Amino acid sequence: MDERSLCNGDFYVGSWLGNLSDGVGKFLWSDGCMYEGEWGQGRKAGRGKIMWPSGATYEGDFLAGCMHGIGTYVGTDGTTYKGFWSMNLKHGLGWKLYANGDMYEGIWKYGLREGLGRYVWSNGNEYIGDWRGGSMSGKGILTWNTNDRYDGFWVDGLEHGHGIYIWANGASYDGMWSKGLKDGKGVFYQVRRVDQGQDLAAEEEKEACLAEHLALPNPHQSSCGLSSDLEIGSLHKNQRSSRIASFENAVITELLKYRDFAAQRDISFDRCWSLEGSLERFISLDMVHPYVEDDFAPVIKMPVSEREYVQGILIKESLIGPMSSMSSRSARRQQHHRPRDIKRPGEAIIKGHRSYDLMLNLQLGIRYAVGKITPLSKREIIPSDLGPQARIQIRFPRAGSQLTPPHQSCDFKWRDYCPVVFRHLRELFKIDVADYMMSICGNDALRELSSPGKSGSVFYLSHDDKYMIKTMRKREVKVLMDMLPNYYYHVREYENTLVTKFFGLHQVKPHGGRKVRFIVMGNMFCTELHIHRRYDLKGSSHGRSTNKVEIDENTTLKDLDLDFVFHLEPSWREALLRQIECDCKFLESQKIMDYSLLLGVHFRARKFPTNSPVSSLITHDMQFSDVGKNSAAADDGLLEEWTSVNGLVLIAHGSGPETNARGSHVRGSMLKLAGKVWEEVDLLLPGTARLHVQLGVNMPARAERILQISKLDAHPEGELFGEVCDVVLYFGIIDILQRYDISKKIEHACKSLQYDSFSISAVDPALYSKRFQSFMQKSFPAS
Repeated sequence: MDERSLCNGDFYVGSWLGNLSDGVGKFLWSDGCMYEGEWGQGRKAGRGKIMWPSGATYEGDFLAGCMHGIGTYVGTDGTTYKGFWSMNLKHGLGWKLYANGDMYEGIWKYGLREGLGRYVWSNGNEYIGDWRGGSMSGKGILTWNTNDRYDGFWVDGLEHGHGIYIWANGASYDGMWSKGLKDGKGVFYQVRRVDQGQDLAAEEEKEACLAEHLALPNPHQSSCGLSSDLEIGSLHKNQRSSRIASFENAVITELLKYRDFAAQRDISFDRCWSLEGSLERFISLDMVHPYVEDDFAPVIKMPVSEREYVQGILIKESLIGPMSSMSSRSARRQQHHRPRDIKRPGEAIIKGHRSYDLMLNLQLGIRYAVGKITPLSKREIIPSDLGPQARIQIRFPRAGSQLTPPHQSCDFKWRDYCPVVFRHLRELFKIDVADYMMSICGNDALRELSSPGKSGSVFYLSHDDKYMIKTMRKREVKVLMDMLPNYYYHVREYENTLVTKFFGLHQVKPHGGRKVRFIVMGNMFCTELHIHRRYDLKGSSHGRSTNKVEIDENTTLKDLDLDFVFHLEPSWREALLRQIECDCKFLESQKIMDYSLLLGVHFRARKFPTNSPVSSLITHDMQFSDVGKNSAAADDGLLEEWTSVNGLVLIAHGSGPETNARGSHVRGSMLKLAGKVWEEVDLLLPGTARLHVQLGVNMPARAERILQISKLDAHPEGELFGEVCDVVLYFGIIDILQRYDISKKIEHACKSLQYDSFSISAVDPALYSKRFQSFMQKSFPAS
C-alpha cells in the first residue's frame, strides 16, 4: 500500500502499477468526493463505493471510471436505485424508490423507463405494463386507489387505442381512446351477480369468456365486433395476490441472476443484458392482466349500450342486448339521426388517372424541397431570399441521382420559389413540417377538383382536406412574387388576417411536357362539420348567380344566390369588419381586385318549415348527446325545441376536457366574449365536438332568411321571412392575385357600355374595396 498526495490537493492510498492506481485503493478528491474500491490502469474498475460531497452514494460495479454493472445509488433526498447500470446510466433491470414515495421496478434503457415495468404512486395508484421513453406506452393496466382501472393501450402516458375502463363496481367501457379521451365506438357493460348454484357447464363457459377477455385485442380492431355477449370481469383475490407476487418474485429472482453472472468477471455485461428478452417473456406470461374484483362472488358483464364518442364527447348511444327495447318514438328518433355518408368532393388520383404522373412529381418535389430546408438553421429573411432569382432548381431522373431517389414517373425538372420565405410563412401559420409532408406526400392519393371559376385552374385537395393545391398562370406567379414581401409583413402584423394562407410556390416541368406552376394553400373548409352551403361573394351583381338546376353541398353559389344575413356577437362583428378593412387596404395598395370572400355555412338547428330548402340539408346532421341539461330535453322527446334553443353553446375556454379542435393551420388569437368573466370561449356543439372560436373559423352565428342581399337597398327593412337557424361559419378572402392591369381596364371599358359600371367585377381597386366592404356590412348586419 502506498500513500501519495497529488499537487492539486487530491490524496490516494492503495496499490499502484507504475504511475497509475491499480488494484484496491482509496482516493479522496480535494472537493470532498471519495472513492474506495478496485482500480484498473488509473480508473475506477470493478467493485467499489463512491461518496459525493452532497451526501449521495453509489456502491456497485464500475468500468472505465463509470458506474457500469450492478449497483445501488442513494441520493441526498432519499431517492434509491438498485439494479443495472451502463456508463453512468440506469440500463437493464432495476428498482427505484423516488423521494416522493413513488416506486418503479422493471426495465430501464439509457436512464429511462423502457420495456416492461411496474410503477406504484405514493397515493396507491399502480401501473403494470409497457414503457417507452420514460412514459407509459404500449399495453398496460393502470389501477387507481379507488379500484377503478384501465386495461389497454397507452401512448405518452395517455390512453390511446383500444382499451377497457372498469369501474370499482364492475361496470366497464370497452372501446377506442385517443390521447386520454374516448374517441370512436365502444360498448358499455353493467354488472350482474352470478347465482352460486350455476351448473358446471355455465362455469366452463364463463372461464372460456374470461380467457378470451384477458387477451387484449389488436388496437386497430373494432371494439364492437364482440364474439360473445357475455364477459367475465373479475378474478378472486387470491389470484390477484399470486399474480402480483409472481411478478415481484420474478424481478428479485432475475436481479439475483444478473448479479451472479456479473460477479463472474469472465462474463461480459453484454451477455448478461441478453437475458432481458427471456426475462420479459417470463414476466409477461405470468402477469397477464393481474386485476380482480374485491368480491369473491363472480360477476357477469352484460352489454347495455353501444356508444360513439368524438374527443371525449358522447355523440351517439343505442341500447343493445336484452335492454334494447325502445319506444317507437325513440326508435324513430334514432333512425332520424343516423349519420349519412358524406360525398367527398373531387376525384381520387389513382394509377391511370390523367394527373397521376403530375401528382407523383408534385409529391416528390415537395418532399425534397421541404426536407432540404427544414434542417437548416433558421435565420432572418434577407433581400436575396425574395424575387424571381430566389429559387432552387433540380432534376429528378427516373433512375434517381445522388440527390434524388428513383421513382416510377417520367423525368422532370423541379423549381422551388423563395424557399426561405415560405418556410417562415409555414412556421408563422403554425404548420408542423411532418404533418405537412404526410398530408401532401404520404401514401394517400390527392383528389382533383373541377374549377368553379373562369380561370381554368385545376385544384387538388390533400387526402385529409387540410391543404389545397392550385395550378397557376405565369402572370399570377409574377404578381405573387412582386407582392410577397408586403404579404409576409401583412400576415405577420395581423395574425387574424383573412387573406389566403400560402405555404409554398413550385413548378414542375416533365420531360417533353409543359411547365405546371402551382401554389399550396390552406383549405378554409377543413373541418369535421359538414359544409352545407358554399358562397363566393364579391359584392358585384353582374353575372353573379349560379345557373345549375341541381344544387348540392359542393356547389359554389354567388352573390345573387345569397338569401341570408348572419348575425354575429357584436364585438365579433366589429372585429370581422375591422379585419376586412385592413385586408382590403393591403390588397388595394397592391392594386389587387376581383378577390372574393369564400363563405362556408354549417346549419345546426332547424327552425325552418319542412318544405324549406335548408331543412333538407340539415335533417341528417341533427344529433344529440347527454351534454349538460340538454340530455333531459332529448330524453323527453323535445328534440325540436332543444335543438332550436340550445343548438350552439359557448363555454369558457380551457374548462372541462380539452380537445385538439384547432384547425390544421389555424393561426391567430381566439375570439373573446365581451362582458363575461371568462372572455375567451369555445363552441360546444352537442353531438359533434368542442371547437375553438377564431375569426373565420368555427364562428357561431344566427342565419336569418331574407330577400337577396342585392335588393336590400330597395327594402331597408329586409322583408324578413322569419326563418332563422343556428349556423357555424368558415370564411376567408381568396383569389388575391389579380391586378387591375390593362386587360381588366379594357374589360371595364367594354362592359360599362352595356351594363351598370358599378355592377361589374372589373373596377378600380379602390372602388372594388369600398363595394366589397359595403356588401360585407350588409351580409353581417348589426343585431
